[in-house]
Amino acid sequence: MAHSVHEETPLLHAQQQKPRRTPLPWRQFTIILFLQLAEPLTSQLISPFAPQLVRDIGVTNGDETKVGFYVGLLHSLFFATQALTVLHWSRASDHIGRKPVLLTGLFGLSLSMYCFGLSKTFVGLVLSRSLNGALNGNVGVMKSMMVEITDETNLAQAYAFMPIAWSSGGTLGPLIGGLLSRPADRFPNVFGNTEFMREYPYFLACAVPATFTAIAWIVTFLFLKETLPNSVPLRRLISSKIRQWSSNKKDFESELPTETPVTSENDENKPLPLRALLIPRVLIAAGNYAALSTIEIAFRSVQPLFYATPIELGGLGLDPPQIGNILAVYGVLNGLFQIFFFANLHDRFGSKAIFTVAVSSGIPFILTCPLINALARAYGLNWAVWCVIGVQTICSILLNLGYACIFIYIAAASPNRGSLGATNGIAQMLVSIMRSIGPASATSMFSLSIKTPAHAWFVYYFLLVIVFMAIGTSLLLPRKMWKDQ
Repeated sequence: MAHSVHEETPLLHAQQQKPRRTPLPWRQFTIILFLQLAEPLTSQLISPFAPQLVRDIGVTNGDETKVGFYVGLLHSLFFATQALTVLHWSRASDHIGRKPVLLTGLFGLSLSMYCFGLSKTFVGLVLSRSLNGALNGNVGVMKSMMVEITDETNLAQAYAFMPIAWSSGGTLGPLIGGLLSRPADRFPNVFGNTEFMREYPYFLACAVPATFTAIAWIVTFLFLKETLPNSVPLRRLISSKIRQWSSNKKDFESELPTETPVTSENDENKPLPLRALLIPRVLIAAGNYAALSTIEIAFRSVQPLFYATPIELGGLGLDPPQIGNILAVYGVLNGLFQIFFFANLHDRFGSKAIFTVAVSSGIPFILTCPLINALARAYGLNWAVWCVIGVQTICSILLNLGYACIFIYIAAASPNRGSLGATNGIAQMLVSIMRSIGPASATSMFSLSIKTPAHAWFVYYFLLVIVFMAIGTSLLLPRKMWKDQ
């Protein structure tokens, strides 16, 4: 029977029926944000003092040209070892629960940072740094918990807060490392007579994030609630695996990739085999996350180098305080914009449109670099240069909008709720691989560009190729989430 339509019929009936946004569970949500500070704190802490630490260890035998190689090795080790283990931690969390894995990761982070501060050989630094990354499987697990404590009405709002934790940790880490390294020399009135601080000049800097992580372990143990509904004790999981291996029974059908939706509640919460997760939608979401992270990590590596390089060599010639101020302003504006605007923008335009704009903002970001240098050569550091730097900062903020969008895609790509951790683990593994090779490749291209005038644009060509590949990958994302189709 057809409905009659007249001048009083509401034209926006569909919009009026839109579900209201569920309030965030602030207690548990705040604890997860608090825990997310641990990784950027521990991974970025060594940036200010790593070159001097390598010199003090003596591994270069006084050859200053080798310092950069060993510093880059220490940075890459964290993400390389994380790439090897993050999937296994995420899959374990689908079985034994999120909380045990988080507690194990926090314990490992705290222990590894204490060991790093006490290391006096390069082998000790390598082992500590490797342990730091290998035990840090919490990133994917916390994203899974975000999904499990929210619903489709407030998930975008929850992900909008994530940059605050990452930006804060990424800013505080280098600040703590630079301020508290070699305290006996920096603060002789306080630590000058302390033999321990002279023997281990980097222990105090490492002890701060290590102690923070230990406090986070206590908070997690006492106050964080388990979000996985059907977790099993580790002992029972191990015994069942041993029985399975001893019987040599393999269910080949359960390991075949499938796109069939899960209807049973028991099946919905049952972790699937790894092969069942290697389906197109999971790989598309994970690939886009890796592409976005490659753009971001390459930009973050090149940007301070560009600002610090003399104008005549193609940079801007800024001193460290000016560079720090630009990055600090970006961090504050990025966090505020995400909190106050992302959820509303997402409700209005959707994940696909925002993500495409985010990766496309890399193009004007790259092109502003040679424009800034050209203006600085012609007019010096005048108002025009700072205006273009402002445009570059806006592009950086737009780029970071893509993270919340792709996190939503990854959550929707999981074949069922029981495999949410493993799905996040696959995505995080790809990202860790790209983060271990991205900075070195981007900075190497920048070095090549400034050494030879004929190759001045090589780094920009390289970055543009990465951006266009990311744009092409983003075209594979659907306009509607997979579970909504």
